[in-house]
Amino acid sequence: MDNSEKYFQAKKQVGRIKDFYRHLTVYSIVIISLAIINLTTSPQYLWFLWPLFWWGIGLVFHGMKVFNYMPFLGTNWEEKKINELIEKDKNQNR
Repeated sequence: MDNSEKYFQAKKQVGRIKDFYRHLTVYSIVIISLAIINLTTSPQYLWFLWPLFWWGIGLVFHGMKVFNYMPFLGTNWEEKKINELIEKDKNQNR
C-alpha cells in the first residue's frame, strides 16, 4: 500500500470517526430533550428510557465498528473471509 492509499484510508477513517461523534451528539441532544419532555408531561411513566436504551445499543455498535472493535464480523474478519473465498474459488477452478 503506497502513501496515497494510506492517506485515503486514513481520511476515510477520520470521516467515520467524525460521523460517529455527530451521531453521539445528536443522540445526546435528542435523549436529553425527550427526558425533559417526559419528566414535565408524564413523570409517572419514564418512556424516554426506551429510545435511550435501543438507540444507545445502536450507538454502541456504531462506535465498535468505527473504532475497529468488532470481535465478530469486523474488518479482520472481512479480509480473512475474502481471502478464504478467493482460495476456495482457486481450488475449485483447478
